[in-house]
Amino acid sequence: MLTKKQWEHCLGEMDRMFPNAHCELVHENAFELTIATLLSAQCTDVLVNKVTKTLFQKYKTPEDYLAVPLEELQQDIRSIGLYRNKAKNIQALCRRLLDEYHGEIPATREELVTLPGVGRKTANVVLSVAFDIPALAVDTHVERVSKRLGLCRWKDSVLEVEETIMKKTPMVAWSKTHHQLIFFGRYHCKAQNPGCHVCPLLNDCREGQKRLKKGLVKEA
Repeated sequence: MLTKKQWEHCLGEMDRMFPNAHCELVHENAFELTIATLLSAQCTDVLVNKVTKTLFQKYKTPEDYLAVPLEELQQDIRSIGLYRNKAKNIQALCRRLLDEYHGEIPATREELVTLPGVGRKTANVVLSVAFDIPALAVDTHVERVSKRLGLCRWKDSVLEVEETIMKKTPMVAWSKTHHQLIFFGRYHCKAQNPGCHVCPLLNDCREGQKRLKKGLVKEA
């Protein structure tokens, strides 16, 4: 497992590599971000942004999503995986917002996770990005990178990964660390072709050292 000093080094290097890491889901407000994050489950941000470019022109408010038949909304997001279920959740979420929150996205995790289609990861993204509340969402990139590095155990659940990163990272850096871990995993430590041969974290990385010993990578 990584020591505190090693993790601090990793954070410093990721900050150097991706100083401007940010949420890549295009949105203008908390409502749009919630919809976009809901749509991003098991889907790339690139595809979501392609769909929401026209979606967010057609639908501005919760009322807009409820003013059309479910089948029409399904067609509008048809290119996104699980579109039928996501369309159903979007309309249910909008109904809930109007019935209980005056059409506004709530700003607490406890309330957010009660919304249809909104899990802990989506709630954390909304809290962090839309409301600037310290939170750390764990997606596939964050989980993969933290486990490869050895910050977390391979058997750790998503919640355990989140708790470990938060425990070992200053609260003021949670949001930035979340985005930098995503960028690191998305653009450098990729699932199939990790850039171990040019990685500044190689000496601290559990998986990198394993690959190095097997002769699968030359030291940076």
